[in-house]
Amino acid sequence: MLLKHKGAAGAPTASADAVSLASVRKVYGRGAAAVTALHDVTIGIPRGTFTAIMGPSGSGKSTFLHCAAGLDTPTSGTVLLGGTDLTGMNEVRLTELRRSRVGFVFQAFNLVSSLDVTQNITLPLRLSGTRIDRTWVAEILARVGLTDRAHHRPAQLSGGQQQRVAIARALVTRPEVIFGDEPTGALDTVTGREVLTLLREAVDDTGQTVVMVTHDPVAAGHADTVLLLADGRIAESMSRPTADRVAERMATLGGRA
Repeated sequence: MLLKHKGAAGAPTASADAVSLASVRKVYGRGAAAVTALHDVTIGIPRGTFTAIMGPSGSGKSTFLHCAAGLDTPTSGTVLLGGTDLTGMNEVRLTELRRSRVGFVFQAFNLVSSLDVTQNITLPLRLSGTRIDRTWVAEILARVGLTDRAHHRPAQLSGGQQQRVAIARALVTRPEVIFGDEPTGALDTVTGREVLTLLREAVDDTGQTVVMVTHDPVAAGHADTVLLLADGRIAESMSRPTADRVAERMATLGGRA
């Protein structure tokens, strides 16, 4: 795969991949206590796709997500968001990039209890000093089915509704990529399916790119591609996954389906 870097002027160049990792290695600790979480991982995730990251415990999937999203810095190798090289960026620049170009949805909803739904959704815009487009916010609220909950606080919402707020917050900046870390892990089966449907619609209807870590083969079945990690390496890339195929392959990798 040809990875495209910044041009001479420093502006990002066009890339067919939303996220690219080239020879990424991540080591925690030093000396005898050193643990290698990722071993020279190279992969490109195309724009407008839904990718699930799976693997047994300790396989490196969370480290993969954190490095790809700019939440952690690789020990070596290169990470690109579109055509922007994250390598060597300081924390201030990475924070600015995450606020404007990346969305996050975690297992914990991470909502501010004192803010209502609309205020939680628009928080990234206010933190970055970006003008709030009320029409766009209304569209996002409608998309996640929360128009009638716009002025409710998190304590007045169900778990599924709180995760919908988190998805809306991730979408409001029109990010290049949405990263999800077990976004359905705290939800029941029916509510989890509704959240996955929202993420799927974000890809199909608006061309969004979604990268999601999950342990659930059913959740992975909503993706276009499943990347299976084992011992810090990509063991397999599975296209058009089904829950049964993913569960069967996970069992051979030592995971619990």
